[in-house]
Amino acid sequence: MKYGKSILLTAGTLLAQQAQADEPKQQATPERPNIIFILADDMGYGDLACYGNQYIQTPNIDRLAATGTSFTQAYAGSGISSPSRCSLMTGKNSGNTRIRDNQCYAGGMTGLKINPKGDTTIVRRANLLPEDVTLGTVMSKAGYRTCLVNKWHLDGYDPKAAPNHRGFDEFYGWTIATVHSNSPYYYPYYRFWGDSLIHIKENEHDAHVRHNTEISTDDAIAFIHRNKNNPFFLFLGYDAPHEPYNIDDTSWYDEHGEWSMNTKRYAALVTHMDYNIGRLLGTLDHLGLRENTIVIFASDNGAAVMAPLKELNCGAGLKGRKGQLYEGGIKVPLIVNQPGRIPARQIANIVYFPDFMPTLARLAGSTEAVPADTDGMDISPLFFGKDIDTDNRYLYWEFPGKQRAIRHGEWKCVTVKKGAPLELYHISEDPTESHNLAAERPQMVKELDKKMWQMRKPSPNYPIAEDKLSQ
Repeated sequence: MKYGKSILLTAGTLLAQQAQADEPKQQATPERPNIIFILADDMGYGDLACYGNQYIQTPNIDRLAATGTSFTQAYAGSGISSPSRCSLMTGKNSGNTRIRDNQCYAGGMTGLKINPKGDTTIVRRANLLPEDVTLGTVMSKAGYRTCLVNKWHLDGYDPKAAPNHRGFDEFYGWTIATVHSNSPYYYPYYRFWGDSLIHIKENEHDAHVRHNTEISTDDAIAFIHRNKNNPFFLFLGYDAPHEPYNIDDTSWYDEHGEWSMNTKRYAALVTHMDYNIGRLLGTLDHLGLRENTIVIFASDNGAAVMAPLKELNCGAGLKGRKGQLYEGGIKVPLIVNQPGRIPARQIANIVYFPDFMPTLARLAGSTEAVPADTDGMDISPLFFGKDIDTDNRYLYWEFPGKQRAIRHGEWKCVTVKKGAPLELYHISEDPTESHNLAAERPQMVKELDKKMWQMRKPSPNYPIAEDKLSQ
């Protein structure tokens, strides 16, 4: 084990000592399991060894894939954080969600954004509203204790739109509304426990003692300990490997003298996250919860432009990157694992983030809590070795007025520039989107264009001229 820092007492542990314990609920079983959803941030489709990476060490995630089911055609909700997470949390595509871009064009609230270089700008953001049904809402109604750790990114600049106000029982992390709550990035001094902003004393005066991946894992482990006798839903949203690439321990890769420091730190952020996932899995084993728990791992979108795409093959040769609706921006790794129930296999079914609302509801026995207007489907049979048709449907993404994409079976239609013509790709034969077939199949492009307009609805936060044309 190369990461040798001691595990310190966490904010979640301290809070648990002060809070009155909940009455035990019906304990989880293999058939009605605990659910842990782990989401990486800006991790490329090709960053994991189990997805073909030859450079980055990810032994714990690789074991999840080797002993569980991994998907080779899984898609995020969008090409960037807020709309992708909104799609995941609400079960809607980015043409129907409350949040369709990191910033909105009207309404919402304005606030400060800290850029990677440390300077600030004023931007406008939308946030989830009280009437929005989230995964936290659905799982709570099923009798699960719910917790979101670390990154939410759906509060805009409304401090009352944090996870604990949008369906989750507990929240430990940072919010957009309190701009300094995750500053400095990866070694934060401030952190929320619910609505209380606390201090990480070890990181005072910009000290680099406790890395945020470590802090978040500690909070997640503390939540599991408190709820070992209750069914629970834990959403663990790591920051890694989002820029800026801040991690002091790069010992896994120091032997690569030809790598830049940026490349070493990027790889170390992924491996450090993997190490901490191993700690979390070890907790489940120690408490005897492994067979009663489904673990899901994914990334919120593709690798960022600052990622070492060429050096480490983060994008796995796919076209595009974070912020684009090409495959490199929205195709993500997806692994589901539950010993004794989920078989070891790799499958090519087409799935995406809106599917998790009906899927997790089915696993928890709370399908009646799912809104009727969800854009996803229940893909849980795929977890347990059954084959269902997920490909004969339409999947849709947009950045309002800028980019659009639709996937139907073997075909994908996309444009990543406002006013640019639609492109058409036969994805099963051309996964790198190298051969645009729009000119050869104009009728298919026309039909898919029409379908895209049918799969979205206007939003007051994202008014675009095309909305008037489509009504």
